[in-house]
Amino acid sequence: MFHSDDEPIHLSDQQRIDWLCLIRSDNVGPRTFRALLQRFGDASTALSVLPELARRGGAARMVRIYPRADAERELAASVRLGISYVALGEPDYPGRLRAIDDPPPLLAIRGNRSVFAAPIVGIVGSRNASAAGIKFASRLARELGEAGFVISSGLARGIDAAAHRASLASGTVAVLAGGHDRIYPPEHVELLDAIIAGGGAAISEMPLGREPRAHDFPRRNRLISGLAAGILVVEAAKRSGTLITARFALEQGREVFAVPGSPLDPRAEGTNNLLRQGATLVTDVADITSVLEPILGRPIDLPLSEPELPDLGTSFDAPPARIIGLLGPTPVSLDDLIRLSGAPPALVRMTLLELEVAGRISRSDGGMVRLIAD
Repeated sequence: MFHSDDEPIHLSDQQRIDWLCLIRSDNVGPRTFRALLQRFGDASTALSVLPELARRGGAARMVRIYPRADAERELAASVRLGISYVALGEPDYPGRLRAIDDPPPLLAIRGNRSVFAAPIVGIVGSRNASAAGIKFASRLARELGEAGFVISSGLARGIDAAAHRASLASGTVAVLAGGHDRIYPPEHVELLDAIIAGGGAAISEMPLGREPRAHDFPRRNRLISGLAAGILVVEAAKRSGTLITARFALEQGREVFAVPGSPLDPRAEGTNNLLRQGATLVTDVADITSVLEPILGRPIDLPLSEPELPDLGTSFDAPPARIIGLLGPTPVSLDDLIRLSGAPPALVRMTLLELEVAGRISRSDGGMVRLIAD
């Protein structure tokens, strides 16, 4: 059984198990899965001919078919965790994601599936984000949420986490690199629980028990952009996974937005390069909505006032390192450093004093501090 865009499908329990066995079998990715169903009509038939196809293709060993008993156990475990496996072509499958070249045949979804009916903007950026970057990403995520957008991101430290936290009330989607029971980074389990409790959702194409590996993150990144009408990049080094998401967005025909940064901050080198390549420059939320409004075919109402930002938090090895990591060439206030670092005010002041004595920061009027470039 394969779907057309005009004819939604509804898999039976047995068909869902067939699909799971096929996509979990050796050498079967999303594109191969679709080719097999287009050629043989249904997953059961494709599974039966897979060993012969591999033999004719010159496979050095017998291709491994995912055992049906394992698929049944995976589905049963998913039900206990509140996870649904939605098939490509079923009504609850995210519409924009369905249109990319390699959508997951089965998408494991936990949480509120209705969020996928809203327009989505992906927000991604540096894990080692500056205080200014976190603050601006949070502001844009909250304002986009108030304008009716859902935010997609990768649950990573830094910009991703800030975007998720700022959009908890309006809806956010966490795209996981591993299985739903293997959250990375581990300290974001509570954040993911808050996303689900707040009416958001989490998605993954990986099996339960799968610890995310290095090559799983680019696969996750294509889903962040695939869900969205546009991707906003806030802080990205010259060579970073964040830029992979932007590349996927371009390949998928999505809009790419970037926040300019100081040329002295290596965390802004990638975003500034995106701007040179034609990404839309963003200094406020209207820069995003004005581009997406004609694409979505409806007016977008923007919030009239800037809301108070929540405690966003971040995570580093030790409090001084956490504080230093939030500093950059863009001036930031002492209050923001205290709030974002989660460190005691006395420790923040002492750390800044040490940095000042070392000649690593400068202060400006109003108590703003910035890191001095080496």
